[in-house]
Amino acid sequence: MSHSPNRVFAIALGLVYFAVGIFGFFYTSDITFFGTQGAAFIGLFGVNPFLNLIHLVLGVALLLSGLIGPMIAKLANTGIGALFLLAAFVGLFISWGDNPLNVFAFNGADLILHFATAVVLLAVGLGADPIQRASKAA
Repeated sequence: MSHSPNRVFAIALGLVYFAVGIFGFFYTSDITFFGTQGAAFIGLFGVNPFLNLIHLVLGVALLLSGLIGPMIAKLANTGIGALFLLAAFVGLFISWGDNPLNVFAFNGADLILHFATAVVLLAVGLGADPIQRASKAA
């Protein structure tokens, strides 16, 4: 198994987000599925069951991509990094007050974490493991 930065990072972050998704359900037993005011995961991050499910899916996607190979991990890191960046920017507009569009229960800490995760995923996905091009025989 190759120890490419994309594989290692996808596996590590996949395990973290999978665990966050699982543990998040312990915090949200009394929160509605799309609750706009979520429970405070580790006292800081807003979560609801919908966001827990998203964390599980993203965690599994990252974990599997890292186990499959470096190019799949590179694609997953880049694509999921773009999704986290989108979530951070959308969260800027929907997370204030009791906005009914905030079905993710985002708060300020979530936005910072999602933006940081996006930057790191995109940096690894775009910067590590360059695509090897087949060289032509002369």
